[in-house]
Amino acid sequence: MASTFRSLNTFNYRVWAGGAIVSNIGTWMQRTAQDWIVLTHLTHHNATAVGIVMSLQFGPQMLLLPLTGYAADHLDRRKLLFATQATMGALALGLGLLTVAGLVRLWHVYLFALLLGCVTAFDAPARQTFVSELVGEADLANAVALNSTSFNAARMIGPAIAGMLIAAVGSGWVFLINAASFAAVLGSLSRLRLHELHRKERRPVARAGLADGVRYVWKRPDLKAVLLMLFLIGTFGLNFPIFISTMSVGVFHAGASQYGLLSSVMAIGSVSGALLAARRARPRVVLLAGACAVFGIGCALAAVMPGYALFGAMLVIIGACAQTITTSTNSLVQLSTEPAMRGRVVAILLAIVLGGTPLGAPVVGWVADRFGPRWALGIGAAAGVAAAAVGIRYLRKYQGLRVRMDAGRLRFSLDRLDRIEAAAAQQH
Repeated sequence: MASTFRSLNTFNYRVWAGGAIVSNIGTWMQRTAQDWIVLTHLTHHNATAVGIVMSLQFGPQMLLLPLTGYAADHLDRRKLLFATQATMGALALGLGLLTVAGLVRLWHVYLFALLLGCVTAFDAPARQTFVSELVGEADLANAVALNSTSFNAARMIGPAIAGMLIAAVGSGWVFLINAASFAAVLGSLSRLRLHELHRKERRPVARAGLADGVRYVWKRPDLKAVLLMLFLIGTFGLNFPIFISTMSVGVFHAGASQYGLLSSVMAIGSVSGALLAARRARPRVVLLAGACAVFGIGCALAAVMPGYALFGAMLVIIGACAQTITTSTNSLVQLSTEPAMRGRVVAILLAIVLGGTPLGAPVVGWVADRFGPRWALGIGAAAGVAAAAVGIRYLRKYQGLRVRMDAGRLRFSLDRLDRIEAAAAQQH
């Protein structure tokens, strides 16, 4: 257990994690309230409108990619995070005041989602790569996984609190509470011991920074395969606001509290997946392929569940797989990328997982409106199977994946890994 939380032995990471958990709870509260107000107050159960909000919020990740990766690699990440976190808090405050005053309209939510997406486009790669300054390379994978654990622990708490507050006082106060929560992360940034940060010498400014990052990824079959798998899952599978809200309202006819509870239930699986990832020294593509396959199966089963409780049980499995995929991909990419290129490659990763949402969310929302929420979940199932197929193809071509029957059981082996382990055994 101590190895699972070893990054917390570092003072700077402890301070950062303390502020992040408070802010993350507020973020999940706002996401829940935002989807609920769009679905039930500003529209008449229009899943397409929820998809548009998601597109506007995550679309800038792709559009601003040339700038965001450059900023993460060449600017002071701590100062950049001060600016982005303060701006995100101000946006939450603005939307909260409009909502409490009874003036909010659908176009207001669209506008604030777009502005938040622009700020998040700069915040996310800086925040992800800032972890490498808080801990050393040896603890990087652990710190990334603990960050995901914090984010998903907040996902357990935030939606449930939001559901109760929406029912009691309305969505506007949820937005205001989220605005206040940013004080925690700003305070943690101010308390960091600057002399203990693990800062590395930055590469000289290059005019074609993004092009360098794309060329770097293109020459790496492992990165190409992993990022393609992430694209499929991120574009068509990680549309949980649509899946959960439409199933909750349209199929099970649940209220705000029950809707928030479903999001929290899925986070139980997400936290479990993140904690398991924290125990691994280095993730492998075979793990990602397996997680994608189970994710697809989980979505298919969730689509046919007859009741609220059984649907919630399937969300635990889906959450665990989704977190395994995203956390392990993040760790694998950061650990296998040169430090000088890390910001740009992580920006590409985030653009894929978040920038794919503008492509997939409206499609998934339209399917939910036209054919029903269960068919929308079928798209997530297909995405999981397709991503698993990409991983298996890479493993067969580059890792020598072999499948055989042994004593009536299906066995998998990787020729390249077997050769490495055999060589290591001979040296000992």
